[in-house]
Amino acid sequence: MKSRSPADPRGLIHESFRIDGITMAECRSIFLDWAMSLPEATDQRGALRDLIARHADRCEGHPMLAVLREGLAETEAPRRRGGRAARIDEG
Repeated sequence: MKSRSPADPRGLIHESFRIDGITMAECRSIFLDWAMSLPEATDQRGALRDLIARHADRCEGHPMLAVLREGLAETEAPRRRGGRAARIDEG
């Protein structure tokens, strides 16, 4: 067993990999708790990369690994629609 990582000081992510039958929804809840408990100055993307590297080799297919990868994925910034297009529903 690997020791705790500075990226997971409370061991939340580590322990989630040890829970048999854990669901994607439970993993997302644990992930949110982990993210909210990190110190403000923490590089969250770096922490995610570290956690993925620590667990990917032995936990492929685990729902928490999928959640970590989702957290690392780039999200497109919302684009503001202005003028007439913002006021009229095109659907």
